[in-house]
Amino acid sequence: MVDVDRAVIARLRKEGQVFEILVDCDAALEYKKGKAIGLDRIVATDDIFSDVKKGDRVSTTLLQRVFGTTDAMKIADIIIKQGDVQMTAKHRAQERDEKRKRIINLIHRNAVDSKTGLPHPPQRIERAMEEAGVHIDDSKGAEEQVEEVLKKLRLIIPIKFEKREIAVKIPAQYAGQSFGTLKKYKLLKDEWQNDGSLLAVVEIPAGLQEDFFGELNKISHGEVESKIIRVID
Repeated sequence: MVDVDRAVIARLRKEGQVFEILVDCDAALEYKKGKAIGLDRIVATDDIFSDVKKGDRVSTTLLQRVFGTTDAMKIADIIIKQGDVQMTAKHRAQERDEKRKRIINLIHRNAVDSKTGLPHPPQRIERAMEEAGVHIDDSKGAEEQVEEVLKKLRLIIPIKFEKREIAVKIPAQYAGQSFGTLKKYKLLKDEWQNDGSLLAVVEIPAGLQEDFFGELNKISHGEVESKIIRVID
C-alpha cells in the first residue's frame, strides 16, 4: 500500500453520491492513462470514503447498490478511471507546461506570418507568448485556448490561421507510395490516370506546406508537380 501521508484524493461523483479514496498521485495518473500498474501500488487504504478529510466512510449497502460490489479494489479501479485525481503542485506545473507546448505546436502547424505566408518557428511563437503575457488556463484544453492566445499574439507578431488547397500530379512509379502521405492530410480529390499517375487535391494547414512538399519530394525524388489553387483564411 501507498504511504497515506503522501497520498492524494481520487474522487468520483456517481448517482448523486461522492466516493473518495486515497491514492499515489503519480501512479494513479499513469493508471488512468492506461498503464498497467497493480492497484496495491496505487491505493493507500482499502477504505472508500464519502469525505476523506472528515473520515466519513461509505456503507457497504451503498457501495453494493451503486457499484454492484463491495470489493474495494474493484471500486477503486472505477473511481480512478472514471473520476478525478487530485494533482500535486508539481503535476499541475507539468500539465501546464505540456499544454503550453501543445498550443505552440498547434499554432506553428496551422498559422503563418501574415506578411510572408511562412510559418513562424516555435521559438518565435513561444517568445511572443511570453512577451504578450499569455496565461495557460488549467481548466481548458489546449485546443480551446488557441484562439484566445492568437488574439494576444497578433499584438506582438503578424500571424493568421490559413489553409491551402494544393493540387499535385505524381508520376506512376511513385503514386502508390505517395498516396499514403496524401491520406495523412485532408484529401479532397484523387484521380488515377490511364498511365498510372495520380492527380490529387489536398487541404492542409499553411504551416505544414513545407513538410508536405518535403515528404512527397523525398518519395518521388523531386518529380512531383504541384500548384496552390486556393488559400483559405
